[in-house]
Amino acid sequence: MNTDLQTNAPQPYGRKRSSTSKRQVYVFLSVWVILIVVGVVGTMWYTDHTKRALTAQLEAQTASKLAVMQQHYEERIEAVEKSFADEILNLGSKVESLNELLTFTKDNASNRTDNSNKLYTQINEVKKKLNELEKNLEVLK
Repeated sequence: MNTDLQTNAPQPYGRKRSSTSKRQVYVFLSVWVILIVVGVVGTMWYTDHTKRALTAQLEAQTASKLAVMQQHYEERIEAVEKSFADEILNLGSKVESLNELLTFTKDNASNRTDNSNKLYTQINEVKKKLNELEKNLEVLK
């Protein structure tokens, strides 16, 4: 009978508290794990969002700077082409005037002096320079 009394006797307070405290510890640890997971996921999302925003800003800045650089480059190329065209026109007029002078000199040359060789040499040099400038202009285009 002694055993019946012991089984029917109320459980000590400490034992009931032990199972409740274990449950509270599990709930507490579960809440902390959930908070940590939510914090990690939130950090990852924020980092990704910030990375995308920075990438978009950098792409926009790069595109605008490239557009400005391309515009300046095109302006410079146009200026160089114009200067080459002007130089070619100037050299063309010089060639024409030298050609006229050469023709005049040939007509007026006597047997004692022959200046036509000097003029031919000058015209050939001018023609060579004109050809070089034309090639440079074609390369730039």
